[in-house]
Amino acid sequence: MDAARRTIWFINAAHIFTHYGLLILATAVLGIVLQEPEVFGTGYGPIVALGTGMFVVYGMGSLPMGNLADRFGRPALMAAFFLGTGAAMVAAGFATGPVTLGLALAVMGAFSAIYHPIGTAMLVDAAGEKVGRAMGINGVFGNAGVALAPAVTAFVAAAIGWRWAFFIPGVLCVAVGLLYLREGQVDSAKAKAGAKPFPEIPPAIVRRAVVVLMSLAAVSGFIFNAFTILLPKLMEERLANSPDLLPVVGVLAFLTIICGGITQLTVGRLIDRNTLKRVFLPLACVPLPGLALLSFLEGWAVLPVAGLLAAAIFGQVTVNETMTARYVGPKLRTKLYSIRFFVGFLGAAAASPVIAWLHGTAGGLGSVLLVLSAFGGITFLCALAFPDRREELSPELWASAPEAPRALPQAAE
Repeated sequence: MDAARRTIWFINAAHIFTHYGLLILATAVLGIVLQEPEVFGTGYGPIVALGTGMFVVYGMGSLPMGNLADRFGRPALMAAFFLGTGAAMVAAGFATGPVTLGLALAVMGAFSAIYHPIGTAMLVDAAGEKVGRAMGINGVFGNAGVALAPAVTAFVAAAIGWRWAFFIPGVLCVAVGLLYLREGQVDSAKAKAGAKPFPEIPPAIVRRAVVVLMSLAAVSGFIFNAFTILLPKLMEERLANSPDLLPVVGVLAFLTIICGGITQLTVGRLIDRNTLKRVFLPLACVPLPGLALLSFLEGWAVLPVAGLLAAAIFGQVTVNETMTARYVGPKLRTKLYSIRFFVGFLGAAAASPVIAWLHGTAGGLGSVLLVLSAFGGITFLCALAFPDRREELSPELWASAPEAPRALPQAAE
């Protein structure tokens, strides 16, 4: 296994630890209130609120990562991710009260902020010409972290205590970090010096792609986070008339997320054979009508529609992350990923308060889904505005490409 392939595996592992770690508290709190009420109290809300600092630092921390990469190097930051995130998880397990738990989680959020801007940029360089496939596989790893965190945390907390729900993944994360250091910190951008140089793309086309990308970052971040937060509530409310399904609401939500994650594999392979717009546009057609339909559907009909929406929403993530790889050169790529993820996290952070306000004041779940449907319309407009250039698949053609957009022939693949 060469250095680039080893880098990809470490980046995929980092994606699991990122999303897994951020979701431990959401389930561990159920064990905390039962096992140590004299230390942390019995209130669900106050304990969950201890994770606020973690998410704030996680979102804000992505912004300076491009500059830090220039100063310390991307491999050094990834090593810091593994060791720092893992150590913070272990520290959370040793927390003596609410203050120390909140501080440990905030430190974990700071180190977790390294992954998306740095890890994604390293993944793009290591993947070479198969960026779409690598992004798709990487997305599956991240969604595995999202799906496994509540299930594993609940099992561990019930069996041996909530503190072990932090200890175990923390120790594993540090162990992977030590292995990463042992393998040698290789920057794939430098290791692939003999690869094809990044083409000179007309500035007007790059500007158009970046404007669409940043618009999508905020909108897709909001939709993605809101949909994943709403999913269990959707299953609970809309399947309430089917008593036989109530015991498996959690399983249904889990399978829906997995459905979306697996779709990323297919989308990744399609991206390597098609222009981004040709893959993105069909996916962008789904959220507006799908979310509007979910606003009034009941019973069994909710399941296939929710599954289709998950496939479209998760699949768009792979497309969005590949946009930067195709239109921004390696020198600016890490910084643009930093800005793109910062903007996306701002949109994601808005999801919880907006959902809470709409659900409580504007007509319940149906109104929330209608608002998300409107944001789905913005996603569709962004897809229409994105460039559709055959040069994406044959970069050598950029040398003779005009500034004005050129439509692809209908027969082109």
